[in-house]
Amino acid sequence: MRRKQWNAALEMLHQAEHLAPQLAGIRLNIGLVYYRQNDFQAAIAPLTSVVRDAPESAQARYLLGLCNFFTEHYKESANVLGPLWTQQSSNLSYLYVLGIAANKAGLSSLEDRALGRLVEIGQDTAEFHLLMGKALLNRQEYDGAIQQLKRSAEIDPKLPFVHFNLGLTYVEQNDMENAKAEFLRDVAIEPDLADNYTELGLLAYQQQQDLEAETNFRKALKLNPRDPNAHFYLAKVFQHRSKFAEALQELDDAMKLAPQSQSVHYVRGQVLQRLGRASEAKAEMAIASRLSNEAINKSVKEREQMPLPNPELRSEPQ
Repeated sequence: MRRKQWNAALEMLHQAEHLAPQLAGIRLNIGLVYYRQNDFQAAIAPLTSVVRDAPESAQARYLLGLCNFFTEHYKESANVLGPLWTQQSSNLSYLYVLGIAANKAGLSSLEDRALGRLVEIGQDTAEFHLLMGKALLNRQEYDGAIQQLKRSAEIDPKLPFVHFNLGLTYVEQNDMENAKAEFLRDVAIEPDLADNYTELGLLAYQQQQDLEAETNFRKALKLNPRDPNAHFYLAKVFQHRSKFAEALQELDDAMKLAPQSQSVHYVRGQVLQRLGRASEAKAEMAIASRLSNEAINKSVKEREQMPLPNPELRSEPQ
C-alpha cells in the first residue's frame, strides 16, 4: 500500500481476510485500497462490514460516509457521518460534507446544524472560503464562487485545491486562459492530483491541441486509472488521429467506469464502424440512442446537478 501497488496489496489482504475473517482491520485496509484508487463504490462493502463489527472505528465510519457521498447515496452518508459529531464538529470538511449530504437527503435540521456550525467556526480562514466557493460553484453562482476562492488564495496562496476550483469556475465562464493558468498553479502546489491533468487535457482538446491533450490525459491516468473522462477524451484524441484500435481500448476502459454514458457508447459505435465491426457498431448506437432518450426524459434540474470533481474532500480521516 505504501508503494501504491494496489493489485498486489488487495491480493495479500484478501488472503489475510480468508485466514482471519473476524479481523475488522483487514477489511478496513481493503476499503482503504479501494478508496485510494477512487473506487468508492467498491470500498462501501468492506467499510460497511467494519462499521457493523467495530462501530467505534471512527476512521472506517468517516471513510464510509465519504464513499456514500461521492457515490451520491446522500441519506446513507448523512446517517453514517452523523454519529461522528462529537469528534469531528471542529472539522470544516466534515461539516461541509454532512451539511450537503443532509440537504440532498432532505434532512433540514441536520443540514442547519452542520452548516451553522461551519459558519460559526470557519470565520475568515482559507479553508472556509474554499468550501464556500465550492458550494457557490455547485450552485452555478460563479461570480460569488470566484470572490470566495480568491479570498481563500489571498489568505493562503498554497492551500491545495483553491486554484483547481478557480480553474473549474473559469471553465464554467468559458474563460479558458485563466482556467489553464489556475490549473497550472495547482499543479505547482500538488503535482500528484490527477484532476488537474484531466482538466488541462480537456482544455487542450477543446483547442484542438491533440498532442498536449494526450500528454495530459496520460498523466492523469497514470495517477488515477479510474478517471472515465480521461479515458473517454483520450479515445477522442485517438479517433481524431485515426488510431482506432487505441481509441477502442480507451473506450472499453471508460465504459467499465461509466457504463451508462451515452457519449461513450456513441463514440464507441463510431470507432467500431471504422474498424469494420458493423454489427457491434449498430448495437452500440442502439444503446446510445436508448440512453439519450432516457436523458431527454429527465428534468433540466437533474441534468444541471451533475457533480463536479471534489478532490478537496477526499483527504483521509486520521
